[in-house]
Amino acid sequence: MINLPEWQRSLDAQFGPPKPGQYRAQPEDFWVDEQLDFTPEKHGEHLWLRVEKRNQTTLDVVKILSRICGVTPRDIGYSGMKDRIAVTRQWLSVHLPGRDAPAGLEQLLNELGVTVVEQVRHPRKLKRGVHRTNRFVLRISGAAINGDDFIHRWEMLCQQGVPNYFGPQRFGHEGRNLQRAEAVLNRGWRKRDDRQGMMLSTARSFLFNELLSARLADGTWCQPLPGDTLMLDGTQSVFNVDATDATLVARAAVLDVHPTGVLWGVGESSQGDAAAYEAQLLKQHPVLCGGLERSGVKQSRRALRMRLLEPQLAWESDTVQLSFALPRGSFATAVLGELMLVN
Repeated sequence: MINLPEWQRSLDAQFGPPKPGQYRAQPEDFWVDEQLDFTPEKHGEHLWLRVEKRNQTTLDVVKILSRICGVTPRDIGYSGMKDRIAVTRQWLSVHLPGRDAPAGLEQLLNELGVTVVEQVRHPRKLKRGVHRTNRFVLRISGAAINGDDFIHRWEMLCQQGVPNYFGPQRFGHEGRNLQRAEAVLNRGWRKRDDRQGMMLSTARSFLFNELLSARLADGTWCQPLPGDTLMLDGTQSVFNVDATDATLVARAAVLDVHPTGVLWGVGESSQGDAAAYEAQLLKQHPVLCGGLERSGVKQSRRALRMRLLEPQLAWESDTVQLSFALPRGSFATAVLGELMLVN
């Protein structure tokens, strides 16, 4: 049975382990706003709602909308899953062809703890992963923010970027989702046992974190290696490099390109020095790697590093407020993990 390890941090070699800290003492301490990079067209069969929720998951809101609008959950689209213990804003779409929104929709939602910030029509359903960034405002406290190194840690993250770990919420309480994924893949993945693909996602996330931790330990997580697949900052565009040169090294140093790690599945392995890390994954976790390949899921890539967008820090009495945006799919908890030990 696989247990979650303590993965490498990027700042420990310079500052030592961070001190304990607290976040999310209340939902208002963890604020998230999903950002699209396009504007709905103001006409069409789908009603798009930008909503604010508190202490509810995205799927909770889907169930509420399904009931009020008289549609199935399949008729409701969303781009990303947002945290429960938080105040979050995100878009959802409801398929209402030839129908107006139910009378009193905003009031009914408000009574159930969901505020409609904006609503507009659009021709298409909102698909997963189409938002560009998430904007975070986090309030943290505890011994971590009183340490002499706290500001230096923050400044270093702004300068060098942050290890792009999948957050602990991906693996469930005490890593139970990972243990379930291991069992499912060991006996042979079937869609009827994992209709949302959560077990596949959990296994791929774990393997990615393992590879990233290994490259952090070797000091190569933000340096291009021969055989690496690099990703252009702010995009999903990738290109392979057979060899590194001064130009690539310089581009990585200013966060223009990032080395990537494999999201395991069917596809070609890396070459050169980068291939050794994937070979090590296969050796250490044959059940997960083999099970993912047999499932037929296609291999893809994820940047090993994320840039903090528009980072800001403000002191508020005995707390610190951090504000920044991250590319979709990146976790604010990965940022916090570099700054403090979570109690």
